[in-house]
Amino acid sequence: MPTTNGNRKILDLKRWEFCAPLPAATVTGSFISSSRHFRQQQLFLRGQNESYMYNPAEDGWVTLPAAGLAAAVGAGTCGVAGAWSTGATTAAASLTATGGTTSTIVTNQTLARDLRGYRVHILAGPNAGAVLDIVSNTVTTNATITVATQASAFTASTVYRLLTPVWYVGVNGSVAAASFRKYDYATNTWTTLANMPAAFGTDAKLVATPSIVDGAFKSFATGTATSATSTTLVQTGKTWAASQWVNSQVRITAGTGAGQIRTITANTADSLTVAAWTTTPDATSQYAIEGNDDFLYLLGNNAVTLYRYSISANTWSTLTPGAARAAAPGAGMSAHWVHSAPEADWSSESAIVNGRWIYSLQGAGTGAVHRYDIAGNTWQTVTYSPASETFTTGSKYALHNGILYIQKDATGRWFALDFVRSELFPWGTMLYPQGAAVVGDTAFDVLYKDGATEIFYVHLAHNTSTIHLRQQVI
Repeated sequence: MPTTNGNRKILDLKRWEFCAPLPAATVTGSFISSSRHFRQQQLFLRGQNESYMYNPAEDGWVTLPAAGLAAAVGAGTCGVAGAWSTGATTAAASLTATGGTTSTIVTNQTLARDLRGYRVHILAGPNAGAVLDIVSNTVTTNATITVATQASAFTASTVYRLLTPVWYVGVNGSVAAASFRKYDYATNTWTTLANMPAAFGTDAKLVATPSIVDGAFKSFATGTATSATSTTLVQTGKTWAASQWVNSQVRITAGTGAGQIRTITANTADSLTVAAWTTTPDATSQYAIEGNDDFLYLLGNNAVTLYRYSISANTWSTLTPGAARAAAPGAGMSAHWVHSAPEADWSSESAIVNGRWIYSLQGAGTGAVHRYDIAGNTWQTVTYSPASETFTTGSKYALHNGILYIQKDATGRWFALDFVRSELFPWGTMLYPQGAAVVGDTAFDVLYKDGATEIFYVHLAHNTSTIHLRQQVI
């Protein structure tokens, strides 16, 4: 029968409950990063060659292969999960099958585990645009993926990507080879990527803007094109603000050109501009505008400099915002892409707020909050009230919808910063003592879903400790 959450504020007090302890104590620079896929696994990076994965469904940890990072973990180490995978392949937005049938895709990857329940996204070739559940797969080189029977046979012209977790990790204090690596869940491999763009020595955050959030595509606008050219898509009657979709992506979900994904470089009230289509859409083409799967943002290092990484190109670029950040983020900083505030004025596609901003607490013993406009490439200072609390080393963060849950330093005092209402609320106190405060975000969120029912938990791994607790948001 459906799950019903009967908890009520005031009537039911929040309670922290113990979960499986971490395999090793948190240290300076260690972090926990959440996969947004249906299993919601968490990567805990603790050392140069020491990492673990947490499974919320089983409340257990497992050791992962050695990370092989270029330097020891310390202040400035950071990581984030992406929404899609090309296995051990780098500098690519897709993979190409080597053959198949109406229900199988023969890959060129060495899949290392059973992926049933995850999905495969067909980008081009037979069945383009389909997003298919993986029914089973072989665990071998050139692994075969089985899906439900399709109208056409998959062939060596099938272009696809795996909708499975991958984590990107940058280590502090180094720009050498292996200073930036990825862990791929499907292949159980660590792979070296382009070197870090700078040697980070203080707190840092990597931020992704994925199209998949909590196991499902997160669309900010959808529709059916009325026309297109080789570099545009038009839907007459839309009322978008000029340039509001810049740096988001548009995905053709059905009809002519299905499967294609392009970064939006400009938009008018009813037209999107992109790099040239392989197949020009037409009036049958359905589309979705989403966060950009290809981009990761890197900030911190006690500097206002902002970097962006392209997954498909495996390259870093230094961004030059039109308005610089007001102050450099320091110890205890945060950075989160806010994408799911439920309020109507935040989700209106004509003046989108969800998905447009990366919010960041400055940390460094301040309460300042700044936000980066992804479309406008500019920073703003956020005004909220009361802004008298300060945050520094030991602060931890978990985002749900438009609210950021914050542990202040290592005090156990928690707050909820509501970005929609521009207000900081007290959110109780975690009473269990912690060890010495260390930088590195070891809070995370887990969402239980049963139909329309959603129950959200904030998890906390203590400072300099193996203690791991969770609390339900009432």
